[in-house]
Amino acid sequence: MIETRRLQSFNRPLLLRILGVLALVVGLFWAAWVSRELSEPRQQIVTVRLAETIAAFVDAEARAEQDPEASQARVLTFLQASERAVAEMGTGGRVVLVGEAVLAGDAPDATDELRARIARQLEQGGGQ
Repeated sequence: MIETRRLQSFNRPLLLRILGVLALVVGLFWAAWVSRELSEPRQQIVTVRLAETIAAFVDAEARAEQDPEASQARVLTFLQASERAVAEMGTGGRVVLVGEAVLAGDAPDATDELRARIARQLEQGGGQ
């Protein structure tokens, strides 16, 4: 008989309402978390050895012993291409740091990607 009284005093509709409200609150928190995760861009920090890359190109031009005016024009074109390449790399939540200017720690080195982008810029027409 004691068990029967406990079951009769148990308010099932109230418990269902409380569980429903809890489920709604949990669902709202989950939706807010998912929205935040999807809307925030993922930042990736990379470094490039820009001075080293430019110095290597300038040294190669100096050793080529070609017309100084043509060499100067190629260096200017290379500098413009490198500026555009760094700007391209810094899109989509990516932060590009010049490795010579910072203590990069364990940030990945993207110098090879920079060189490839500069080469592509030069192939596409240089000083656009």
